[in-house]
Amino acid sequence: MSRVVLYIDDRAIAVPRGATVAAAVATATSRFRLSNDGRPRAAVCGIGVCFECRVRIDAVDQQRACMVRARDGMRVTTVAGFAAHD
Repeated sequence: MSRVVLYIDDRAIAVPRGATVAAAVATATSRFRLSNDGRPRAAVCGIGVCFECRVRIDAVDQQRACMVRARDGMRVTTVAGFAAHD
């Protein structure tokens, strides 16, 4: 099976071609973002309804990771990545 390599919070992650960004993020961290009161949030529904898997993808904020297919070289920033750059 062919794989793609993307970068999640500057960490290279290889996933099968066709996998979603949410699947890739889940292999790297358990936290996609934080709720308004600071609690960690992660993908819930996997079909784009809940909006819990929002991340920054290639410098575009608020992307639903479960709705985007992973591509070679893609840059994804989760809440952990935002904290590292603050």
